Amino acid sequence: MCSLSNFIKNIKGRTLGETDDNLQTTSKIDKTALALSTIFLVSFVVLALIDTKLLTTFVNEGFSWSSKIFGAYWQVLLLLTFIIGVYLGFSKNGSVVLGKLAEPEMSTFQWIAIILCTLLAGGGVFWAAGEPIAHFISPPPIFEQTTSNFQKAINALSQSFVHWGFLAWAILGTLTSIVLMHLHYDKGLPLKPRTLLYPIFKDRVIHGKLGSIVDASCIIAVAAGTIGPIGFLGLQISYSLHELFNIPNSFITQVCIIVSAIIIYTLSALSGLTKGIQILSRYNVYLALFLMVFIIILGPTNFIINSYVQGVGNMISNFIPMATYREDTSWLGWWTVFFWGWFIGYGPMMAIFIARISRGRTIKELILAVSFVAPLVTMFWFTIVGGAGLSYEISNPGVISNAFEGFNLPASLLAITQNLPFPLIISILFLILTTIFIITTGDSMTYTMSVVVSGNIKPNGYLRVFWGVLMGVLAIVLISVGSGGITALQSFIVITAVPVSLILLPSLFNSIKIAKLMKEEQTNS
Repeated sequence: MCSLSNFIKNIKGRTLGETDDNLQTTSKIDKTALALSTIFLVSFVVLALIDTKLLTTFVNEGFSWSSKIFGAYWQVLLLLTFIIGVYLGFSKNGSVVLGKLAEPEMSTFQWIAIILCTLLAGGGVFWAAGEPIAHFISPPPIFEQTTSNFQKAINALSQSFVHWGFLAWAILGTLTSIVLMHLHYDKGLPLKPRTLLYPIFKDRVIHGKLGSIVDASCIIAVAAGTIGPIGFLGLQISYSLHELFNIPNSFITQVCIIVSAIIIYTLSALSGLTKGIQILSRYNVYLALFLMVFIIILGPTNFIINSYVQGVGNMISNFIPMATYREDTSWLGWWTVFFWGWFIGYGPMMAIFIARISRGRTIKELILAVSFVAPLVTMFWFTIVGGAGLSYEISNPGVISNAFEGFNLPASLLAITQNLPFPLIISILFLILTTIFIITTGDSMTYTMSVVVSGNIKPNGYLRVFWGVLMGVLAIVLISVGSGGITALQSFIVITAVPVSLILLPSLFNSIKIAKLMKEEQTNS
């Protein structure tokens, strides 16, 4: 995820807060939300150190319960969020301007590019290489068995598209962003997750302990979803450095990598919004575009283009059946429910992010960008990276699948880059891409969590340092206990999505009411 703080500093040469009279510039720290979230996260890691088996048992039981009880609800929640968003975007309410600003604060290209960075970088590099080959080796149960390797590849990509496509993006900031933008910019309520529940609980959730619990739940969910990628960064870079340069793939190497990342985004936090990170973020987008063009031109071009077109078509033709598939709940728990639980956990924080950068945009523009443009680009990225891997696997069986054996995500990515022209250079560039994206993820999430805790769009630098260092240290501790620590955290992400999914639910109907209200107000003004 690209750093939120990297973009809100300099939009048309000014800080966002300078043009917004409703934004808070001073506020008290919510000690309850801070304490609840911190104690919960630290307790999780302490238990991992004391008794990993007990933690794993606890988490696995919670994961199974969450998947069984809430899995179907989450599938319906994501589907309805997408459908209602499309309805609002293309109805007469689609012309409603959001954020109490007549003109957008940035160009459409810049706006969409920022939105894309929020999710694609967070999991795209890790999972774009691993998920398609996983579904190719073990086909998703919804598809009929086939002897055609190309069709297997299409089915594998289509399943990945469902997980990372229209529904995943919709839950990250369409209906919730509409609700937050109205209540924050028009009504002056805080830009916090608790505000999503204001239409139901009114001032009790804004000023009471209930609001603190809501905010803490969202902080825990997004922290869990961010600590994992930070830990994966250490594991992936360490593994790749060993394979490429024979540097020991050890805990010490992993710690050095994560500490380096902590230092970089901590310095960013201490110095406010540094130019260095802004430059890194911008050029990292250029690097991603370069790698895409490079693989399209010098990689398996025809396979990438054909599999993208057919994969999207296959996904659309099976859209509802795939989105509502419930036959194999065990498979769903480890794939669809896991991913969608992860995205649900990020939902309120990403709604805050999108609300901060979307002033002056219409509802239609918001829906088109978040629910259509961003997913289609994400699918294309998955086809370029994962599709290239599938092409190499079909041409030379085992070249990718053998590396991936044991669900080795770092190895699958490296296997793909090693089959491209100039393998060493491209592998290094992918490592740089991964590293900077995770660094900007840490930067953006420390900012967002600090905003939620402080109620201040310019949170104290030391609060940001606290969150940044805490997440990095927790990632180090988890990888120190072996694969069980990070695996437990992945399963824990699904558990944290349970309360967050209930926080998101009211936006299904509140967004419709608010869109109609804003349409009336803007028509009569």
